[in-house]
Amino acid sequence: MSIPTNGGGRLDGAVVAVAGAAGPAGRAALLRLAEAGATVVASDADAARLAEAVDAARYAHGGATVTGDTVDLLDLGATRAWVDRTEKEFGRIDGLVHLVGGWRGSSTFAETDLADWELLEKLLIRTVQHTSLAFEGALQRSGNGRYLLISAAGASKPTAGNAAYAASKAAAEAWTLALADSFRKAGGEEGPKAAAAILVIKALVHDAMRAERPTAKFAGFTDVKDLAEAIVGVWDMPAQEVNGTRQWLTPQP
Repeated sequence: MSIPTNGGGRLDGAVVAVAGAAGPAGRAALLRLAEAGATVVASDADAARLAEAVDAARYAHGGATVTGDTVDLLDLGATRAWVDRTEKEFGRIDGLVHLVGGWRGSSTFAETDLADWELLEKLLIRTVQHTSLAFEGALQRSGNGRYLLISAAGASKPTAGNAAYAASKAAAEAWTLALADSFRKAGGEEGPKAAAAILVIKALVHDAMRAERPTAKFAGFTDVKDLAEAIVGVWDMPAQEVNGTRQWLTPQP
């Protein structure tokens, strides 16, 4: 099964889920995916902020189908139920964009608080495990499915005060690459029909941050709108070119 196209938007007919959709990056992704013609299924733990993000995407693109659901991604059963509901309602799922984030750090390595690891393991690793396990089958059935993890350059070059964060991101990347290998093996000689890839940033910046710090340069940061464009662009490339890759949106360390 492949994404049906009706002309117009680059993702006309596609159904794309966005996890962690209520923050600035999630809002930008919802807007761009809706603009590209996708049906967008958003989730977040914060119901009020999620509703605002969904409404903003709907109003910006009249006629776009954008829905929101508060899903506990730390519960594998709840995550699988989200997939089942989505596939039943829309008939397909062509993508999962994983934007669940969080950061904790310290001034020095010695001051690392292992409570930070306990939190980040849940936010940055466990949620990836659950979404990947829950969405794998649907993305395979799509014929052009994409699983996209948004990661950080720090996973490849950890700093002393970022041990818990960098290790969590690195583990999430490894898990995503294992999913990519699953897609590769399922595709056999014809190549994968779905792809798992990692979009790597240093950090994100958005208009409100620039307004708060008008003299800041934000060197190496990725604007949330550019990230959203990169997300949509992943569907322009064949699955076998995307699968198992890191797409660097900031200079590689």
